[in-house]
Formats: sequence, structure tokens, C-alpha cells
Amino acid sequence: MEPFFISAGLVAIAEIGDKTQLLAIVLAARFRRPVPIILGILAATLANHGLAATLGFVVAEYLTGPAFQILVGVGFVAMAAWALIPDKDDEEAGNRTAGGVFLTTLVAFFLVEIGDKTQIATTLLAARFHDIFVVAAGTTLGMMLANVPAVFLGEAATRIVPLRYVRIAAAVVFALIGVWVLAAALLKPGFHV
Repeated sequence: MEPFFISAGLVAIAEIGDKTQLLAIVLAARFRRPVPIILGILAATLANHGLAATLGFVVAEYLTGPAFQILVGVGFVAMAAWALIPDKDDEEAGNRTAGGVFLTTLVAFFLVEIGDKTQIATTLLAARFHDIFVVAAGTTLGMMLANVPAVFLGEAATRIVPLRYVRIAAAVVFALIGVWVLAAALLKPGFHV
């Protein structure tokens, strides 16, 4: 259960103030229909993070050993630095898509999540834990934990905790995991620098 809880917690923290959370707020303000928006977020996240976790798992299957662990560790440290950079509001993503509220949310969320911190974190977590389903389920739960309140509370949700502190907390968590993975790789018996 450790990979599930780490994945959920890490993504829930990283998602606060992220552009996809801001998109959830924009969609909620525009459509004022929370259920189809939440279902659209869920479907988009399952698809997006399922693909990301699969990529991480496949890469980890072919690339093994300390060198790969070092790459994963460096990836987490890079994510720590990236978590400190605020995202911009991507309001146009909700306006460009036609169709119903669910379809609009599904397409907008899936596209905006491509290359996002949480998607890359999902890939790294799946590579680290070698488990597609548990990691994807955990990161999806993390996304829902961060985005469902944003849909219901709108803009007020991002005022509860200053985003600066949330970004710092996410960066610390990413950095700690990165250092842990790097230490495990570098301190492994037989590893030579």
C-alpha cells in the first residue's frame, strides 16, 4: 500500500495551484455543474495517468540498475525544482472545446495534463515502484482530492492555504524522494563512481 499512499499524497500536494486545478475552477465557474465536471476530471486522469504509469513501468523494465535509479532520483529532484514554479491560469483550455460539460472537461483536462508535473510524477513513481495500477490509482486519487474541492469551492479553495507554502511542501517531498532514491543507488554495494 506504500506506493498507493505515496502516489496519492505526492500528487495531491503537487496538484494544488497547478494549471489543471485552475482549469477545474474555470470550468466550475463557467458551467456550474459539478458532477459532470468531476466525472470528466476522473475519466481524463485515469486515461492520462494510466498511460504515464505504463510508460514509467515499461521504461523501468528495460532500464535497470544503479544508472537508472540515478536517473529516477535526478528526475524527482528536478520535479522538486519544478514544483516551486507557479503555473499560469489556462482559461482558454475550457473555452476551446465543444460538446457537453463532461466531454469538454474530459478533453480539456486530458490535454492540459500532458507534460504536467503530476503526469511526469506518475511516470517516475511507476518507474520507482514498478506497479502501473497501484500508482495510477494513487495518483488519480491525489488528483481527485485536490480537484473535487476546487470544483465545489471554486476560487475560494486556493485561498485556504497560500500557494507558495503548498509549492514549497511539494518541492520538499519531491526532493526527499529524489535524495532517497539517489542514496539507495549510490550506496548500493558494488557501485563505483
